[in-house]
Amino acid sequence: MVGKICHPVIINVSALLVRAFTLFKAHTRVRPYAAQSIIIVWLNEKKCIFVVEILKQFTMKIKYLLRISVMALLLSFGSQGFSQIQYFEWQGIQREYLVRTPSQPNETMPVLFFLHGLGDNITRLDREFQFSQIANEFGWAIVVPQARNEGFGTMWNAGLMSSSTDDSGFLMALLDSLGVQYPLDMDSVFFTGFSMGGFMTHRMAIEHGDRITACAPVSGLITHSMANLSAVPVRMLHIHGTSDPVVGYDGNSQYFGSNLGLSVENILNYWKAANATVDEPVIDTFPDLKNDGLRFVRYSYQGEKELQHIKVIGGNHTWYQSAEQYDIGYMDEIHRFFTTKDGGNVGTTEVSQSTLHFWPNPTSGRAIIETETATTVEVFDMQGRIVVKQQLKQGSNLIDLGHLSNGLYFLKGENGALGKVIVLK
Repeated sequence: MVGKICHPVIINVSALLVRAFTLFKAHTRVRPYAAQSIIIVWLNEKKCIFVVEILKQFTMKIKYLLRISVMALLLSFGSQGFSQIQYFEWQGIQREYLVRTPSQPNETMPVLFFLHGLGDNITRLDREFQFSQIANEFGWAIVVPQARNEGFGTMWNAGLMSSSTDDSGFLMALLDSLGVQYPLDMDSVFFTGFSMGGFMTHRMAIEHGDRITACAPVSGLITHSMANLSAVPVRMLHIHGTSDPVVGYDGNSQYFGSNLGLSVENILNYWKAANATVDEPVIDTFPDLKNDGLRFVRYSYQGEKELQHIKVIGGNHTWYQSAEQYDIGYMDEIHRFFTTKDGGNVGTTEVSQSTLHFWPNPTSGRAIIETETATTVEVFDMQGRIVVKQQLKQGSNLIDLGHLSNGLYFLKGENGALGKVIVLK
């Protein structure tokens, strides 16, 4: 008799649980509490109260796990984004910025300010560029300040439009404040920026070149109002694509009209005069290794302070970041420019008679070796065996290590230059 009573109940419970689980899955994605109500009402109609209690306990556990998961997600997101946004009051306005520092900083750190483009924000920029990784790679402090919303989205007062916002003063005041909080090397202060951030980088160089070691604006111009000001000599690398429709190589824009600023030719003339450089540049074309439809050409002007221009033939309004995808990576070239002769007290990648500069590193095969003097380079494996031997000319050379196995290799030139490379396919 007991068996006869229990058997149907067990069957019903199994069916109810299957039905409940099906309903729960069908509704929890959008309406978890609605799903619970449907389950309980349906079960109550079946008079299976003890099953309802089981499901109540089950849904309570689900809600508890959901609360824990959401809390953990928010904490994780906050630690990577919002919780690291810092504030600095300037002229009565709370300004936002991010700072990324090496996990194991040196006694003093060079500092790089990265200025975003029109309408951008520092949280998105940090996700895209992974500034913490760059800080660790360079051993630098990376500062990413936020521009104010000027009615057209977030934008820097680079002299392009009428604005009372003193971004130039804000950035210098922020540098001074961070110099108190962090062990910054104030003799190694660098600025770079993209698009509107490139415009602002030019302004910072013009107005504060006495405090800035070097600048590298990308796809940004000198505005006409800034061009009327004189500048002290400052090392300058200007990068620009010839097919940029937004901030044109000729100073015009297909979107914002004509006369955004000086053409790239006139920008070079401005900095040639400020830096007292030679008129004729040394021209160096980067090897065309990738099928990217682009050609990268470097123009170097020697003078009181060096001026360089990387002309991206066919280049769009884009930050070409990855040297794995393109013939060069912008951040790599900017860092290389910043850390060469007269680039501040940071000579981490300076090409000299004691160093062979190799990129990309790690490499999957073909790469570039740069040397100041012609030499023969030998590549050794971990067992000391010579696996590659190649004659190098002065400047940039292509080398192919694609036939080597993954691992660490050592380079030695007849001129005494040394280097290391990782092959990783």
